[in-house]
Amino acid sequence: MAANISPLTGLARALIQHNLLLEVDAKNLNEQAGQNNRHFIQQLVQSKKLSAKQIAEFAARTFCIPLLDLNTFNADYLPKNLLDQKLVASRRCVPLYKRGNTIFVAISDPTNLDALDEVKFKLGTNVEPVVVEDDLLDKLIATEAEASGSNFNNMALEDVDLQFEDADAPADTADPAANDIDDAPIVRYIHKVLLDAINAGASDIHFEPYEKFYRIRYRIDGILSEIGQPPLAIKEKVASRIKVISKMNIAEKRVPQDGRMKLVLSKTRAIDFRVSSLPTLHGEKIVMRILDPSSATLGIDALGYDPDQRESIMHAIKRPYGMVLVTGPTGSGKTVSLYTCLNLLNEPGINISTAEDPAEINLPGINQVNVNDAAGLSFAAALKSFLRQDPDVIMVGEIRDLETADIAIKAAQTGHMVFSTLHTNDAPTTLTRLMNMGVAPFNIASSVILITAQRLARRLCPQCKEPTTLPDEVLLRAGFSPADLDGSWQPYRHVGCDHCKGTGYKGRVGIYQVMPISEDIQRIIMTNGNAMDIADQAKKEGVRDLRQSGLRKVKLGLTSLEEVESVTNE
Repeated sequence: MAANISPLTGLARALIQHNLLLEVDAKNLNEQAGQNNRHFIQQLVQSKKLSAKQIAEFAARTFCIPLLDLNTFNADYLPKNLLDQKLVASRRCVPLYKRGNTIFVAISDPTNLDALDEVKFKLGTNVEPVVVEDDLLDKLIATEAEASGSNFNNMALEDVDLQFEDADAPADTADPAANDIDDAPIVRYIHKVLLDAINAGASDIHFEPYEKFYRIRYRIDGILSEIGQPPLAIKEKVASRIKVISKMNIAEKRVPQDGRMKLVLSKTRAIDFRVSSLPTLHGEKIVMRILDPSSATLGIDALGYDPDQRESIMHAIKRPYGMVLVTGPTGSGKTVSLYTCLNLLNEPGINISTAEDPAEINLPGINQVNVNDAAGLSFAAALKSFLRQDPDVIMVGEIRDLETADIAIKAAQTGHMVFSTLHTNDAPTTLTRLMNMGVAPFNIASSVILITAQRLARRLCPQCKEPTTLPDEVLLRAGFSPADLDGSWQPYRHVGCDHCKGTGYKGRVGIYQVMPISEDIQRIIMTNGNAMDIADQAKKEGVRDLRQSGLRKVKLGLTSLEEVESVTNE
């Protein structure tokens, strides 16, 4: 099939007239551009017959149009979301700034009147071209595409499909706002916010209405940052749209609600969102937790355990019965750690059941149950039912009360492997927490085989981190021993670059305290010893506390000392 070759552009004819380009060369380049699905000016720059700078200066001088050096232009100040990114890429024109009713547009070929007319039609304003160098325009278009999230797997927004968790429609849409929730701009905007969040590696999205403004924040690497302030007038439509696709009652705005939704990215990948609405003084605040199933299949090596810690965990979870507890504050990665262990055990010959509030990550081959206290399905009730389902492995989302703890411990004592979580600061205090709940020390000592406490520290950006020098007194005060200060390692500090959005950190790394329950620790439990006694014995057995584990990550150059101090400052 012959390529679709356009006639020579006005810029090409002008170059021929001024003897800067031979007509035969222009026609050949134009034909190559058609075959390669490129614009003429892109093919001309690639041929190196003229540089992008020479072409821009010629176009500005010949057609009396202002010339702008994009190297001096701050892309952060570009007007956002004026044009669809597909139009920007295909027409190769970027809105730069607005003055009155006029939009100034960066373009490398000012004779491309079709592009300027289409931009004018789309924006409904006057359009004035500004000539820029074509290679710098390429970079600007790529930057805009990355910022808009449209680069996600080369996927356009209309290619992404928001689906319900199941095929049923929302139960109740009896609300006046329901007539407006399918507005295409609102749908596209929500799609964009979700894709941006996934691209940025965010764990949560906050939609927050206030009296005089409406803002959206992402939690990235544990830190909340504002990413935009859309018009206050759309807050109701955004909330209603999210509630509909999350199967929540949009007519009810007086009480908190929970829901789920799914963003289908392709036939093989989908992202789940756990959605929570909260009625506030100025409207409903929506928080969406991003649940990526791929995080559960990373493997235990990707979680950041030290080799000896990894060996202890693998030994514990391969035992036929017992209880493994994971502790830490909200957002410390407990769920991913538990799912990773379950995934290692998820084989055809093993029956695994979980009770969660709610189930965050869907794992095929595992029987997952959402607890529902209002319907009478508590953790304790689910556990009792599990024991009649011939289980090999049981996971309880959280031990909150004595009844749940007792049933879980009895399950561990009767030939089942039990996983669960508690909200405690470290591994030794987990045992005393169980005692304070009323669990008999003998039952604790005979069932719990390993406890791991964890935190997540921000990982230094590999692109911009740089070595630093810290006084010995600072290192010793942080917890390093004199033997550690042997000069064989180098601490690093965060700097900030485009790769990490100026934060100096990119991603997170786990910091763990892994404490197997030895016979000596069992004896301390049986004699009603306290957390300090257990911690002292664990230290004698070589168990590192969270601070010591964090300092090892500093020695490896994975994170900074100040980050470890901030997440392990008990």
